[in-house]
Amino acid sequence: MTIRVLCLDIEGGFGGSSRSLFQSVKYIDRSKADIAVWCKSAGPIQDQYRAIGIEPVVFPDMPKVSSLPRFSRNLAVYGKFAMDWLKASTFRDALHVGLGSYDLVHLNHEALFWLARDIKKRSAIPVSMHIRTNLWDSTFATWQCRIAERYTDARIFITENERDSFSRHAGHPVSGDVIYNIAVPVDGDVEPWEVPAAFRAGKTFLIGCLSNYSWTRGTDRLIDLACVLKGMGRTDIGFVVIGKTALTPSMPAPLGRIAKQGGDLATYAAEMGVADMFHFTGHVSEPERILALVDMVIKPTRENNPWGRDILEAMAAGRPVVSVGPYDRFVESGITGILQSNWDGEALATQLAGLSEDHNRLTGMGRAARDRIAALCDGATQSARLLDVWTRIAGTTP
Repeated sequence: MTIRVLCLDIEGGFGGSSRSLFQSVKYIDRSKADIAVWCKSAGPIQDQYRAIGIEPVVFPDMPKVSSLPRFSRNLAVYGKFAMDWLKASTFRDALHVGLGSYDLVHLNHEALFWLARDIKKRSAIPVSMHIRTNLWDSTFATWQCRIAERYTDARIFITENERDSFSRHAGHPVSGDVIYNIAVPVDGDVEPWEVPAAFRAGKTFLIGCLSNYSWTRGTDRLIDLACVLKGMGRTDIGFVVIGKTALTPSMPAPLGRIAKQGGDLATYAAEMGVADMFHFTGHVSEPERILALVDMVIKPTRENNPWGRDILEAMAAGRPVVSVGPYDRFVESGITGILQSNWDGEALATQLAGLSEDHNRLTGMGRAARDRIAALCDGATQSARLLDVWTRIAGTTP
């Protein structure tokens, strides 16, 4: 029997959750699952779905929201969400009418928790939800997790960390399946990203960063790291940073000050005297081209979460990864990259300088990274596990 699944995606291919859902759909046994995808944003993921025989639909008014660390910020985002929810009545009505064509709805992010409640209030259809982030401790996070648990029939966590964090917020152990995101090497040769000649000149070692900027993601730490490297005379090490670089006025100084003056991360790099060590690309729809260019990838997270789509894709491409946090299932210091328990720019600069001169060690780390992802994140195994969850809660046999 074929199960009919509607997947709701809060993005359009610009973020890790959207790319991860696509990989799951791509590798799932389509003789056992007839899948439709609705996206909130138009973007590069739609063409990728069409290439595998799925015509996605874009609904810009799909309402979504997720809790933030500060009380004042939560009031602001939930106030805006209340208005978005009212404006999305046409979408919600269309959704509930359309649900009659499916056996199950899958919500691709915990930011759709209130929509889960709405669906279950108005329909008996089973609902599954991917839990993809660790929310910051707050009353709002507790509320969000409890609502998400109550109004979903299954929860899929991308690592054990999300499961433990979700349970902590909910105030009790929450059941769910841990299914690592799929990551596979790109087939065939990849044309490396082209960088300006002025940036490339004199650079012997390049480090990539593959995510949009936010304070919690910590990309500004790279500029401080570059300052340390410059002080060591290692301006031959450069950074290629993709994604958005905008700052907000609420950030600590000097970032908040720069934002108020209309600047961004590139402005900060210039102010600190290391602009020539950076190439900011903006959004890149083919991050594999960046991976083909760089020698390593770094995720300087303030959330201490050394995992996610950027890390998995880097490791699948055979690139060692630098990150921060206690979880070493993917990034393991000295084996698949460099993992710091706490950010230490001085120590990291010394490690990077040494590694940049040890090609054999770098190659060995890259090989170990690729092998680890092949063992933990292969498409057939992980997609089959997701299909098992869907068929279980839908009461069908694949």
